[in-house]
Amino acid sequence: MNIHWQSFSDFLAMGGYGLYVWGSFGVTALILALEPMLAVRRRRGLLLRLGRQLRAERG
Repeated sequence: MNIHWQSFSDFLAMGGYGLYVWGSFGVTALILALEPMLAVRRRRGLLLRLGRQLRAERG
């Protein structure tokens, strides 16, 4: 199987599967970018909740 393209647009088209291939790359990149941001947000929320709980328990 030889993989070579005559032009950049042929490369983007991926033999007719470009939408699927680049769509998959896009969704994966989006998930990889969002996951750390969501983890930081969850951690921050957890720390705030634990702080409130600790203050409430101390009175």
